[in-house]
Amino acid sequence: MKGGILYRLRGKLLFLILTLLICITVLLLAWEKTPLVTSLLSVQDQFVTSYSEILVDSSRNPDQVIRPKEHGGEDFSDAVETRETTNEQIQDLSVQPMGSATKNSTKSIENISDLTASAEKKVCNYAKGKWVEDSRWPLYSGFGCKQWLSGMWACRLTQRTDFSYEGFRWQPQNCEMPDFEASAFLRRMKDKTLAFVGDSLGRQQFQSLMCMASGGKESPNVQDVGREYGLVKARGAIRPDGWAYRFPTTNTTILYYWSASLCDLEPLNVTDPATYFAMHLDRPAAFLRQYLSRFDVLILNTGHHWNRGKLRANRWVMYVNGMPNKDKKRAEIGNAKNFAVYSVIKWLNSQLPQHPRLKAFFRTISPRHFLNGDWNSGGSCDNTTPLSRGAEVSKDESSDPVVESAVKGTGVKILDITALSELRDEGHMSRYSIKATEGVNDCLHWCLPGIPDTWNELLFAQL
Repeated sequence: MKGGILYRLRGKLLFLILTLLICITVLLLAWEKTPLVTSLLSVQDQFVTSYSEILVDSSRNPDQVIRPKEHGGEDFSDAVETRETTNEQIQDLSVQPMGSATKNSTKSIENISDLTASAEKKVCNYAKGKWVEDSRWPLYSGFGCKQWLSGMWACRLTQRTDFSYEGFRWQPQNCEMPDFEASAFLRRMKDKTLAFVGDSLGRQQFQSLMCMASGGKESPNVQDVGREYGLVKARGAIRPDGWAYRFPTTNTTILYYWSASLCDLEPLNVTDPATYFAMHLDRPAAFLRQYLSRFDVLILNTGHHWNRGKLRANRWVMYVNGMPNKDKKRAEIGNAKNFAVYSVIKWLNSQLPQHPRLKAFFRTISPRHFLNGDWNSGGSCDNTTPLSRGAEVSKDESSDPVVESAVKGTGVKILDITALSELRDEGHMSRYSIKATEGVNDCLHWCLPGIPDTWNELLFAQL
C-alpha cells in the first residue's frame, strides 16, 4: 500500500520537475528575443561605431605681429607629386564584443555588422562615374559674374575662342547627384558659415561657389563681412588674407582664407620685416584655431606650394614640436607635406566632438597638366578637345592616396576630385590670360566657369 503511494508521488514529482524545466526553457528563449536584449545590442553597436580618439591641441596665442609672405604674387609652380606617406598613421580604434553575450546575441551582432557593412557599400562614391555632355551647363556666365570672379580666371574675357569645356557635368556611378540650385543651397546653409582654407585652387573653388550661389549675377545686397574674421588688407599688401561674404536673406556666410600649407607660420623675429618664419608642420594655421567654432562647413586643401622654391621665397623654416626639424627624412618635401596633412587632419578630428555641428572635408589635390616642360620652362596644355583622355573613372580608390589614408578612421570626409579632374586637361587657363605672355602657360589653374564648379556640386551633394 505504502509502496503504491510512494510510486504515485514520485510520478507527480517528476511531472512537476519536467513541467518546470519546460517553462524555464520557454522563458529563456522568449527573453533572448525581448526588446531589452535588442536595445543592449544596439547600444553596444553604437558604442563600437561612434567611439573616436580625442587628441589634445596645444593652446598657443594665434595672434601674429607680422603677416607671413604667403601670396605676394602667384605663379604656376607646384610640388612634385608624391605617393609617400609618413610613418605617423591615424590609428583605428575598436572595442571587443561583450564576453557575456549568448550565441544568439553574437549572431545578432554579426547581423547588425552585416547590415552596417551593406549600408556603407551603398554610400555613393561621388568620385566614380563619368563626364556627360549637358546643354544646361555652365551654371553661370563668365561674362556676368565679375563681382566675384577674378579677371585672370574668367576665360570668357580672354582671347580664348573655344568654350566646349563648359558643357559637361559629372555623373556619379550608381547614384544620383542632385542638380545644384542656388536657392536650395542657400536654404540648406541658412544661418550657417562655409569656409574654404587652402591655396589658390581653394580660392578658385571659393570664387566658383560665390558665382554659383549668386547665379552669376550682380548681387549688391551681399555683405562684405571680412572684418569679422580679420580679413582686411594690410598696409602694403597686394590683397587681404581672404574674403568673407554674407547672403542676408538666409544669413549664409561663405569665406576663404589663404593658407597654402595649412601650417602655422610664426615670425622668428617680429622686429625684422625680412624675418624668416617657423613653419610648424604639426600645428594648424592660427586662423583655423581661432575661428573653427564659427564654421558649420570647412573645406581644406594643400599641395601645390610644397616645393623648395616656395619655401625659400616665403622664408619658411620647418619646425616640429616647437623646434627646428632635425629629421632629414621628414625634411624631404613630399614627406613634409604628408606629415602636415596627417597632422592637420588629426587635429581637426580631435576638435569635432567639441563642434558637433561641423562638417569637415579635405579636398584631394587638383591635377596639373603641363606637357614638354613646366610652367617656367615652356610647358603647355594646348588641347581644346574635351575628354580626349577618356570620360570615365572606374576605380574605387582615390588618386590621392595620402589624403585618402589620412582621413580614414576620422570624422573628416574626403572631397575626392583628383581623378575626375585629371580627365579635363582642356579646362585650364593654358596660354590665355587678360595679358597673355609669350611662352607662359597656366596648366594648373582652371577656367571659370569650369571644373571647380563640379567640385562644389560634389560638396553640395555631400552636405
